[in-house]
Amino acid sequence: MAYKFVDNYREKGARKKLVAELRDVKKIEDKQVLDAIERVPRHFFFDETFWTQAYKDIAFPIGEGQTISQPYTVAYQTQLLHIHKGDKVLEIGTGSGYQTCILLELGATVYTIERQDKLFERAKLFLGKMGYQPNFFLGDGSRGIPEHAPYDKILVTAGAPFVPETLLKQLKIGGTCVIPVGDEKTQKMMTILRVSETDYERIELDTFRFVPLVGDQAW
Repeated sequence: MAYKFVDNYREKGARKKLVAELRDVKKIEDKQVLDAIERVPRHFFFDETFWTQAYKDIAFPIGEGQTISQPYTVAYQTQLLHIHKGDKVLEIGTGSGYQTCILLELGATVYTIERQDKLFERAKLFLGKMGYQPNFFLGDGSRGIPEHAPYDKILVTAGAPFVPETLLKQLKIGGTCVIPVGDEKTQKMMTILRVSETDYERIELDTFRFVPLVGDQAW
């Protein structure tokens, strides 16, 4: 990962083209989400050798068997959350920290948890250098961060075999969880709304492919 922060006309122009593709071709409608994607320099998360890959709508390996998510996937999940400024958001799977930055750009207070030590340390250092200050945690994301619950929104950035009940219990009533659920090859995106202390409304959406969610409450 590069730590040389250069964001000139070339990079900004590439982001504008990416945002136009997400809006016009991939049909992402939330202007606030698109604006956030245009503000976050995705190429900062890439080694300079791979700069040309940064503004393609593709996922890309970041080491430790993980990837920086495809911009469309980031936009799709974020749009489903309907983030409002000041929302308390739990992110399961910090990874590169790119999705974290998008949430912060939308004005959320972010609690993000990563189970892999190297990714955790890298993201914590890197986002700090970029000026982003989420609340970082190292641990089993499938268990959430119960000591800081409840959350307005929960975002899971890895594929789960089922929806961990322990995460749902950390949602506020009226809160939303977005999580991909399925097998290790493909998952259906799920939006889960907590409507009361014991009741949830579940909506199954499009098919995606994520790295697996690993932990006591998952694979």
